[in-house]
Amino acid sequence: MPTLHSYDYAIIRVVPRVEREEFINVGVIVSCPGAQHLRAAIEIDHARLQAFAPQLDQEALMPWLDAIVAICEGRPGAGPIAQLPPRARFHFLTAKRSSVVQTSSTHVGRTRNPEGIVEHLLERMVRVPKQ
Repeated sequence: MPTLHSYDYAIIRVVPRVEREEFINVGVIVSCPGAQHLRAAIEIDHARLQAFAPQLDQEALMPWLDAIVAICEGRPGAGPIAQLPPRARFHFLTAKRSSVVQTSSTHVGRTRNPEGIVEHLLERMVRVPKQ
């Protein structure tokens, strides 16, 4: 039987007007230390975001979202935060901030499939439900 792993996750949000606290979920960050797994995935429904925030420059937003993925992957060009241990990177990325790109509070879960949890969370928390 596969090992049951605990993981932490946060939802990545776009908050076009921070003072209104309205947001659209655009990705997830998952940390599973037992499986040595730290991953972020971004999936934007551009038409939905445009309808929600027509004034938002989506092109200018992309480098910020791409940086989250690069930091999780520990890419050499992603700056000094990307060189920290995985748990430190997760905590940095999920720290509270007042900006257009934010994360939810962190949540915990357990899984036998750490590699599949990102896809599961994207389906459940980011993608528009199919009718």
